[in-house]
Amino acid sequence: MTTALSPPLPAIERPWAPRLRGTPLLREIAHAVGGGPFHVIHPATFAENLAAVVGALAAEDVPGVVYYGKKANKAAAWLRECTRPATGVDVASVPELVHALGNGVRGEAIGVTGAAKSDGLLWLALRHHCLLAVDAADELERVAAQARGLGVTADVLLRVRPPSAPTSRFGFSPVDLTAALGRCADLGDSVALRGFSFHLDGYDPVARAELAAQLIQLCHQARALGHPASKINVGGGIAVSYVTHEDWHRFQENKDDSWFHSGRNPLRTYPYHQSPAGAAMVTAMLRHDTDGVPLAGRLRDAGIELLLEPGRALLDGAGFSVFPVQGCKDSGDHLVTTVAGLSMSLSEQWKASEFLPDPILVRAGGPQVGDAPVRTAVAGSSCLEYDVLTWRAVRLPARPAAGDLLVYPNTAGYQMDKNESGFHQLPLPPKVVVAGDRWHIDADYAIQEIP
Repeated sequence: MTTALSPPLPAIERPWAPRLRGTPLLREIAHAVGGGPFHVIHPATFAENLAAVVGALAAEDVPGVVYYGKKANKAAAWLRECTRPATGVDVASVPELVHALGNGVRGEAIGVTGAAKSDGLLWLALRHHCLLAVDAADELERVAAQARGLGVTADVLLRVRPPSAPTSRFGFSPVDLTAALGRCADLGDSVALRGFSFHLDGYDPVARAELAAQLIQLCHQARALGHPASKINVGGGIAVSYVTHEDWHRFQENKDDSWFHSGRNPLRTYPYHQSPAGAAMVTAMLRHDTDGVPLAGRLRDAGIELLLEPGRALLDGAGFSVFPVQGCKDSGDHLVTTVAGLSMSLSEQWKASEFLPDPILVRAGGPQVGDAPVRTAVAGSSCLEYDVLTWRAVRLPARPAAGDLLVYPNTAGYQMDKNESGFHQLPLPPKVVVAGDRWHIDADYAIQEIP
């Protein structure tokens, strides 16, 4: 099969990333971590993104909290940025909760979400007065029982099953939600119903605004029953644009199996260009007109806080992944470059998908006389045929060689550690925190579940 040349998909990057690649610091880090793959993370960019989303709420005069969706990246470095006003962390396990607490995030600023939660997670969350998103009737009973035993009041949101996803395993159906409203009243001081939450697939600000507007009416109904319902959590799904509109349109318009090694053209990928994205998407949601009144106005009039759980959007531009080249060989009309490490450190590949922004070659000695552009797929170093970081034959300025580095840009959001494993007994790639010309290894850690 002849492999055609796909159009380039250069990533949109923040200035810090290409600047770092142009200094000896990247090579110094690679040497210090022992030659394996590693992830570079930049908390200052995370802080900028977080401030922009908080600012989008403030600009529309809407009170709220931006909870970092911690599952998007395990690094500790992000957490101290989440101790500022109107910010917090969204967690779904004991280790995530302990990690947030250990980095200075108060329990009152932590939201605990996910499906049926372990007793240990509920106990710890209640001890620290976290906000619990309750997913089902039996979980509500367990929360109330633990709260009574601890002598505390559980602050809860009831998770609503969206009308667009009637078969979802998450959230209360309309009938069960009505019953839960009544049950919260029966549970007395053990439970305080603070409001409602939902999560929508996709990245449509209009759909989120319209469902949030419906939940305002639900808050009014809850208040009529005596509940202090004043919060609506619209979840995550804040869009990110990795590439320009022009590059993405060109790619999508002409996409062809022949661009990919062995014809492995993924059926679905992340939409690598979107608009609006980031804080602009939050603004679009708040300004969406529902029956003549923007959502922001409806929230203000009802005295309701808007809660958000972005993950990828806060990590946009805040990190990249580095894979040392181990070898390169011909494969018909293109090359296959093998790098140290596994494609599990680029998680999109393990969802029958592809991380599409172009990797960047950093030559060991810089550009050299005789360099000529090549096309290459990129594979991991395991014994598995499908251990491939990039099936698409991408264009590089020179043939990669041992000692070179391949940098995958903008990988902090979900790519770095969602699927990493110790397969072949390889160590997990470290996360390296950079600030100016200084760096250190991130203090990432986990503990066992509390029984």
